[in-house]
Amino acid sequence: MRTAIGFGGPASGKRRDWDEQVEFLREADRLGVDILWSAEAWGMDGVSTLAYVAAVTERCQLGTGILQISARTPVMTAMTALSMAAMTGDRFILGLGVSGPQVVEGLHGVRFADPLGRLRETVDICRQAFAGERISHQGRHHVLPLPHGQGKSLRLAQPANDSIEIWLATLGPKSLRYTGEATDGWVGTCFVPSCPEATWGHVVEGAEAAGRPPGSVACQVGGTVEFGDDLEALLAPRRPGVAFTLGAMGSATANFYNEAYRRAGFEDECLEVQRLWLAGDRAAAAAAVPDRLITETNFAGTPTQVADQVRAYRDAGADVLRLQPEGATLTDRLDALAQMIDIVRDVSAET
Repeated sequence: MRTAIGFGGPASGKRRDWDEQVEFLREADRLGVDILWSAEAWGMDGVSTLAYVAAVTERCQLGTGILQISARTPVMTAMTALSMAAMTGDRFILGLGVSGPQVVEGLHGVRFADPLGRLRETVDICRQAFAGERISHQGRHHVLPLPHGQGKSLRLAQPANDSIEIWLATLGPKSLRYTGEATDGWVGTCFVPSCPEATWGHVVEGAEAAGRPPGSVACQVGGTVEFGDDLEALLAPRRPGVAFTLGAMGSATANFYNEAYRRAGFEDECLEVQRLWLAGDRAAAAAAVPDRLITETNFAGTPTQVADQVRAYRDAGADVLRLQPEGATLTDRLDALAQMIDIVRDVSAET
């Protein structure tokens, strides 16, 4: 199994802590982390930050995890990917996702309807650009070139590079199957190793239906990393974040994270947490998060407990573990990361 870490996200940019983040990412590269991902939500963007990190790292792959397809035109996304691949010596991975209706319609002014259709069209146009073809697309959401105007089908000036990997952050069954059908990797969330069929299983179905051989699509999933003997003390800080995901990541009628966890066997619990959150009782929502949902989606406990969890992920189909090491200081986080990398290597060597 490979390892990955992410940076950025909704809270990024609130503090002027960029130098500390870069130090952590540089050390992670030296420790042997395989992929660094730049998140993009409503904080820092996912491209300029990753380009900076590219200049101060040497060996790891660098992925956008993820770029919101509604924030850029497909051709600009392709141009950005080609540029990043050229600047990084082909270490770049293009990670894409549809985001959610609150962000897409609230920040970008684009209707969220038919997100999978828009994702398909974006991937198709990017593939044309990567292959060095003249770009022509007649879709529901994108028509290139525009008809009855002065535009014509153009080829990008950058050299073709069809080796750029495209990974998708998807959650619904149809979009998960499309991930397996057409792309190189899944930037997974809401993965429960005791019920991989709720998420990863759909990716596998899509790959098989498309006639792709096993291993064609990478499965990246994971969670926070924190070592300690008092498991309850480790779980408590995670509850508010899980409650936020179940209650606030989306609207009352379109929360893809809540739906995914419900498919994985937490139907009643997810609905109750969402009800409490939407009613304004955030403390009660956090208290209602079941222990098992936290323990199965994170790496917490003694080294032996964490190693067992890594084995559970491995056996459920994961081949890249995305890690979020916790700690009060930069040194603490790096120590946790180093220990986790050793555990993943040891578990990987068992097979």
